[in-house]
Amino acid sequence: MKKIQMQNPIVEMDGDEMTRVVWPMIKDILLKPFVELKTEYYDLHIKNRDDTDDKVTLAAAAAMKVHKVGVKNATITPNAARVQEYDLKKMWKSPNGTIRAILDGTVFRQPIIVKNVRPFVRNWQKPIIIGRHAYGDVYKNAEIFVDTPGKAELVFTDDKGNETRKEIASFDGSSTGVLQGMHNLTASITSFAKSCFEYALDQKVDLWFSSKDTISKIYDHHFMDVFADLYEKDYQQKFAAAGIEYRYFLIDGAIAKIMQCKGGLLWACKNYDGDVMSDMLASSYGSLAMMSSVLVSPYGYFLYDAAHGTVQDLYYQHLKGEEVSINSTALIFAWSGALGKRGEMDGNKELVRFAKKLEKATVSTIEAGLMTGELAMFATPKPEKIVTGEEFLQEIGKRLKSLLDA
Repeated sequence: MKKIQMQNPIVEMDGDEMTRVVWPMIKDILLKPFVELKTEYYDLHIKNRDDTDDKVTLAAAAAMKVHKVGVKNATITPNAARVQEYDLKKMWKSPNGTIRAILDGTVFRQPIIVKNVRPFVRNWQKPIIIGRHAYGDVYKNAEIFVDTPGKAELVFTDDKGNETRKEIASFDGSSTGVLQGMHNLTASITSFAKSCFEYALDQKVDLWFSSKDTISKIYDHHFMDVFADLYEKDYQQKFAAAGIEYRYFLIDGAIAKIMQCKGGLLWACKNYDGDVMSDMLASSYGSLAMMSSVLVSPYGYFLYDAAHGTVQDLYYQHLKGEEVSINSTALIFAWSGALGKRGEMDGNKELVRFAKKLEKATVSTIEAGLMTGELAMFATPKPEKIVTGEEFLQEIGKRLKSLLDA
């Protein structure tokens, strides 16, 4: 068959460990046979980030501002053990956090539903979408380790030199301690809220937002106020006309209600809350590898990625020469999302069609009982055979070709 042409490239950000092994397999088996793939490649492997003093991450984010659509592999955020393992110069910040801080916007994560894997929460009948604020908080923090007596203060100095101070804690020297400072921007919070309201309208689902304003009476309360003001000003009538509603909850109350609801809603969370809760939801729906993820920026940038990590344990098995059964569904949906959005923005109907067929081929493969180990544990009925990661991709490739030829 004649390959589908791309008018413009997407930004391709490669990653680490087992997902780095699978990444070229996805391209070789599912993409290149059908699409004349056009990408601008950036290697975000942990050693390359270290060798470039993380400038490659900044370059990838800059490329997103040019091409507007990107796809990102899973990457390592190093801790002390990783610094030693890879002989790094230092514990570099999360590349996801760096890129999201530059692009701003909201990360939307939604479970990929298949008929033969039911959610662990028995009353969930529809997908629960997470809308995660992608700027600030702990991902753009400042930290200090305290090992001497003294006083910690939060200090703001305006451009005229005037200081506003608030004491955090006093350290008497009887114990060491830690300090952390965080910030956010009203403009970014407003973009986050607007993105969530618009996405809820697009998906025709209720929107929940949660924070802890009873404890954080300025920081979290400001988030709550921004959402409330924007809803009252611009979205209350639109939501009523669409037959959906907006509700605010304390974060602990939201978790309790999420466990009891039927699903079919968008749950907007602050940056850290969304990071944690999206993994909880993904696992509850069957697997971390069964979650689509996209960063939507108010400036028109779309970065698709997998919501899971680099699959370190399977990578070590791979290094020993063992066969690995890795579920690449989220990585495939990252590529399909990016290619579909590229086609949509360029008016390339063939590319949009290909992206939809790729997703359909992936889901139909799993629903036919051909799946990898971690998903097979939760399938009903149990598959007769657990396939390797490469076998999984090959089967999807066969189904994709049939769908495209039809």
